[in-house]
Amino acid sequence: MKIVFSGSIAYDYLMTFPGHFKEFIHPEKMESLSLSFLVDTLTRHYGGTAPNIAYSHALLGGKPALIGTAGEDFNDYRQWLESKGVDTKSVKQISGKMTASFFANTDQANLQIASFYPGAMAHAAEVRLHDLGYKPDLVVISPDDPLAMRNRIRECVELQIPYLYDPSQQLVRVSVEDIREGVESAKMIVVNDYEAHIIQDRIGLSEADIVKMGKLLIVTRGKDGATVYADSQRVEIPIFPTDTILDPTGTGDAFRGGFLRGLALGLGWEISGKMGALAATYCLEKSGTQNHAYTVNQFVNRFREVFDDRGKLDLLLK
Repeated sequence: MKIVFSGSIAYDYLMTFPGHFKEFIHPEKMESLSLSFLVDTLTRHYGGTAPNIAYSHALLGGKPALIGTAGEDFNDYRQWLESKGVDTKSVKQISGKMTASFFANTDQANLQIASFYPGAMAHAAEVRLHDLGYKPDLVVISPDDPLAMRNRIRECVELQIPYLYDPSQQLVRVSVEDIREGVESAKMIVVNDYEAHIIQDRIGLSEADIVKMGKLLIVTRGKDGATVYADSQRVEIPIFPTDTILDPTGTGDAFRGGFLRGLALGLGWEISGKMGALAATYCLEKSGTQNHAYTVNQFVNRFREVFDDRGKLDLLLK
């Protein structure tokens, strides 16, 4: 299965706050909110939703392709992705622009306050699926410039390419019409439980409504695992246990990468979901979204310490 990953390409600036945000945010004073958090650490990492997902997909032997825009400072990032097996030929570097930047501050409860500067991502609509030179089996439409997301949806419909709709943080930016169009035309939809509530608030479609439309729906629920609705089934996916939690940033992206690799191999909803759970745990155990690493053998052996794959993961080892 040839999967093209569309979405933001960014550098992540990750900070840690040695306290709890809730102690300083008072709902009765929101109209005069003015806060500054003195952080303990600041690190810079490769990030962006599309390459994050593609990275975990590639670690498991997939051959992902990336489409989007980056800035003049993308050369080292491009080399990194190519070295991991991610095809970046369809990433356009924008002259005079810097690559998008994500700034996230995480407190001791693993809650986050984040900001995002689009930079070169604002030009993402200039890159088109029509120009790929081939027809992918699936396109992942993850958070990106709103116009680019709309164009990707319509190109997929026009070219009859199935797509996975993953609007994530952009649910607060894209229009109600774009969300509805993205959901109604999608083959698959992946959101977390909070984003599922935003979709219901904005376009009036609950999880149950989306399932009734015949969509494959995956809802990630943090420490409560994930739910996969597919083929009239509801499959509950537990988290993969760990004693080490360093940084939650990117765990949802890692889940998607692992899940899609299982799906590409035809391993079924449950095994694919559990692959996503383990991929997420690997990410959770490192700071940054692309600092986790493992061989396919290591992944399979660790998977089998907790889950019974009934020999299906042998496909990964071939």
